[in-house]
This record gives sequence, C-alpha cells and structure tokens, in this order.
Amino acid sequence: METKDVIAELRGRQGLSQSQLAEKVFVTRQAVSRWENGETTPDIAALKLLSQLFDVSINTLLGSPRQLVCQCCGMPLDDASISREPDGSFNEDYCKWCYTDGSFVYSSMEELLDFLVDHMSNQEFPPEKAREYFSQQLPRLGHWAK
Repeated sequence: METKDVIAELRGRQGLSQSQLAEKVFVTRQAVSRWENGETTPDIAALKLLSQLFDVSINTLLGSPRQLVCQCCGMPLDDASISREPDGSFNEDYCKWCYTDGSFVYSSMEELLDFLVDHMSNQEFPPEKAREYFSQQLPRLGHWAK
C-alpha cells in the first residue's frame, strides 16, 4: 500500500474527516488532502504525530517500504511486535521482547543465545544446530555488532 492509501484508510477507520485529522496533527485540511491524493507525503514531525494518533509505526505509514528486523534477535517486525520507548513511541529497531520500557532484556549475547536455543530448537532444528545458527547470525545484527 502507498502512504496516501494508508493515511486515508487509517483516517477512515477512526471516523475522522480530513479537517479533524488536520487539526489533530497541526496541519491544514489541504495538507491532508494532498497526502491522500499522493501529491505530497507528511514531513517527519507529522509522521510522528500520525504514528501516535493511529498507533502504527512510521514504516507502516510509509507503506512498509522496508522489512524491519529486530537488531537484537533477528525476528521480523510488524506493528504488533515492535518495541516502544517509555513515552509510547515506536522503536523500529527492536522487538518488544528484546527491548522493553527503554531497556534491553538480554545483558549478553550468551543469555540471548540460551533463550533462543531453548525456545527455537525442535526435532528438525536440534539445540546444537540452533546454537550454531544463532551464533553466526546474532553478531551481524546492529545491537551486537557495536
């Protein structure tokens, strides 16, 4: 979906007119109309306000142009699994299981590896294979590459 369609759909779901949405994000009705016609896209300040208002990530507002992946555990992210900052805003770098209330859940890669092996291994993906796989993948993620 394109940004124009996402905004129009979310506005419609909330039963807001273009004027009402404009008032909530401090722009003109014409600006909302231009967004929904695809003539322009919201600036970053408006995207942040729209994200808060509609409770969706900026990535979703932009039509999901990139596949988000948790930079701690590697899990694909969507709006239901993206972490949040203490102020309620989305943190599109981490899942809610790795980063909660402004802090990281796992203090070391080894701690995360133990968790992943315990929860991701099965008959087809035995613990030793899971540990080998995650040991190779985790260091490639932003959180652990630092």
